[in-house]
Amino acid sequence: MITSEQIAAHNLTEDEYRRIEELMGREPTLVELGIFSVMWSEHCSYKSSRIHLKRLPTTGERVVVPPGENAGVVDIGDGWCAAFKIESHNHPSFIEPFQGAATGVGGILRDIFTMGARPVAAMNSLRFGSLDNAQHGRRNRSLLAGVVAGIAHYGNAFGVPTVAGEVAFDDAYALNPLVNAYALGLVRHDQIFFGKAAGIGNPVLYVGAKTGRDGIHGATMASAEFDEEALEKRPTVQVGDPFLEKLLLEACLEAMRSGAVAGIQDMGAAGLTSSSCEMAARAGTGIELDLSLVPQREDAMTAYEMMLSESQERMLIVAHRGREREVMDIFRKWELDAVVIGRVRDDQRMRVLHNNELVADIPVAALTDEAPKYDRPMKKSGESRESRESGERKENPVDSLDSPDSLDFNAALLRLVSAPNIASKEWVYRQYDHMVRTNTAVLPGADAAVIRIKETRRALALCLDGNGRYCAVNPREGARLVVAEAARNVVCVGARPLAITNCLNFASPEKPEVMWAFSEVIDGMSEACKAFDTPVISGNVSFYNETEGRGVWPTPVIGMLGLVEDVRRIVQPGFKGAGDIIALLGTTRADTSVSEYAATILGRTTGEMIKEGRVPALDLQAELAVQKACLGAAEAGLLRSAHDCSDGGMAVALSECCFSSLNRQAIGAEVELADMLSVAARLFSETPSRIIISFEEAALGQIEEIAARAGCQLTVLGHTGGDRLRISADGDEVISLPLAEIETAWRTALENRLQAEVLVAAGE
Repeated sequence: MITSEQIAAHNLTEDEYRRIEELMGREPTLVELGIFSVMWSEHCSYKSSRIHLKRLPTTGERVVVPPGENAGVVDIGDGWCAAFKIESHNHPSFIEPFQGAATGVGGILRDIFTMGARPVAAMNSLRFGSLDNAQHGRRNRSLLAGVVAGIAHYGNAFGVPTVAGEVAFDDAYALNPLVNAYALGLVRHDQIFFGKAAGIGNPVLYVGAKTGRDGIHGATMASAEFDEEALEKRPTVQVGDPFLEKLLLEACLEAMRSGAVAGIQDMGAAGLTSSSCEMAARAGTGIELDLSLVPQREDAMTAYEMMLSESQERMLIVAHRGREREVMDIFRKWELDAVVIGRVRDDQRMRVLHNNELVADIPVAALTDEAPKYDRPMKKSGESRESRESGERKENPVDSLDSPDSLDFNAALLRLVSAPNIASKEWVYRQYDHMVRTNTAVLPGADAAVIRIKETRRALALCLDGNGRYCAVNPREGARLVVAEAARNVVCVGARPLAITNCLNFASPEKPEVMWAFSEVIDGMSEACKAFDTPVISGNVSFYNETEGRGVWPTPVIGMLGLVEDVRRIVQPGFKGAGDIIALLGTTRADTSVSEYAATILGRTTGEMIKEGRVPALDLQAELAVQKACLGAAEAGLLRSAHDCSDGGMAVALSECCFSSLNRQAIGAEVELADMLSVAARLFSETPSRIIISFEEAALGQIEEIAARAGCQLTVLGHTGGDRLRISADGDEVISLPLAEIETAWRTALENRLQAEVLVAAGE
């Protein structure tokens, strides 16, 4: 008999259990209960988000594979396609940072090569609590060190360059780090594979690593909030082997090229259970598995354990009948297990045998199409000023915080560039191999990374962007701003935005305020993606990111892909030489109430910003005009540099242009910020739709013409040269600092905060 305690332990409600009995026409066995629990988990079924996700745009001229497969695919020309996706590994990384992050990388890489694509780049988006938090600071520093080490370990050993990403800090993530992993692969248009169990009678093969007891109930664990006993769930975190995954990659691609493979699926979340029933569901077939044939690395494993194990580096392959021997020989050549463990059936049922006993017999649709779908209650948050105001969008709000009369702007800039959210992330990305495979054209540290497409002049630009602070204040506007910044970042390197993937990180969907924010984020993202013609082709929803009732801010992370038609026209952020003109594309407004300036200089918490602040207003037409002007100038070969003006505002962006990590030497600047705004707003406002560009004086006329045709305002700010950053306002010099002083503060801040944890980890 299935007890109430067992139902609760499987994270199912009593109503869901009764629905299972109705679908089965009987009480399930314990193995069947375990199968339902993972397939009906939030992580696998998307039961709280499905009704909202359908509002996202998912089709377009270049979309080859929309959401629904292991990864989305877009056409990039010359017979080539790009497959890319982002996924979360938040819960495992909180419990066991190193392996949680490492297996997140491994899982997303398998999603890519399951499509027949060879991975060519990886990125990550990381969020942690404040490193200086009195209560959790050491734990946050330890989490960061462990997560970065895990990502480096897996990516470097596998042989994929980790080329870009983001790292952010806020106390909202103190007990709930966000670890989102992204991968990009290239595949020929006629060599894309799908996760379908097609062909009645075709053999089903288990390939890759042996099955162990690690990761059991991992999908269920990722679908529940944490409590003080969370660290006891360490056995539910998988253990990865990147060297084995490299062998698996080569074997899978060789098997696909042989023509013997009819369908292939990664054994990711829910392992053998999800891979088998999802393949059958996509093909409209049934599937039978004999667990006695599954390669095992531990003794006396039960059927329940084998079906729910999330051991890494495993795939399920449906081979064409009569060609299974070819597949097995290929995998054995690579010293990997390859065993026929079942066959495709015509009855649309999932049948599981163990030691000649039928332990599960479930309609495939009951696990997939019939999974719960909730339209959960939503309640508009009453905390923020914006949510209390009328729903009308104010296009040009003046929302600037007054600065103290005695504010030293030199000191303020030094504090901002050394703030963890702005300071150089070299301590993180120098642990990653970003040059393996020799395709990397723009290294970490730019607005976006660039990967060459060999044997063509084309290249791909990729970036990850998120802003939990903006989305906490106004989820719809925050989501629009994040999509716009991601598009702007790929434009800054000379690429045309193509499509996005997203990772939506939220607290419990059972809270009406969370579901309201989720719905608002979907609508904001949809509006922006339609404006930029960047459909959503893949993604992931991560709910229950909360501990003891305290959840993370709404944090959508956007992975934008852009296409560079001619790799010789790539633009990078740093100034290139003395005497160049510095100009601004776009307009600055007073947008400081929700900003790094407000947090770092004025000491306002995100909670205070939620109650009193307003996020910058985004005019989509103005944003498109700025991007069009920047692209036009880049494609004409007129730009010497381009850099998005965002976190920290104009003063920070100019500083980064002077000593970008990609510059061979620092180059100073002298600019005049003439405006009616306060000095603080001119320096630190985070108004969107702004790009700082530099170019030779002879190109000024052409660039003015390009900007005018695009409908974009162009303002000449000054010129490059010298060894200081000088910024004047109304004729008065408000900032004058040696570049060496600013750069030292920017480059060493994060490492100094983390040095103690590094020494502890090294045993010194």
